[in-house]
Amino acid sequence: MFCCAEGMVTCSHPQPPPSRPLLQYLQRQIGLSTEALNLGLRQAELEQSPLPIVLWSFGLLNLEQLQQVLDWLELQG
Repeated sequence: MFCCAEGMVTCSHPQPPPSRPLLQYLQRQIGLSTEALNLGLRQAELEQSPLPIVLWSFGLLNLEQLQQVLDWLELQG
C-alpha cells in the first residue's frame, strides 16, 4: 500500500534494494544521470518505497518514462 504525505511516498512493507539491471536500465535506456539516480536511491531507502515511484514523485521520471520502467520490470518477471 502506498501513502503520500507531504510529498513522500511510503510503503507499508520494506522494499528490497533495486537490482543492478534496473539501475543500468534507468541510466542507459531512460538516461538518468548518476546524481539523479543516487538521489532516488537515498530517498527510496529513506521512505522504503519503490525506486521508480520515488523517481517519478521527484520529477526525475515523467509519466511516460515511469510506464516504460514499469513495463520493463514486468517483463523481467
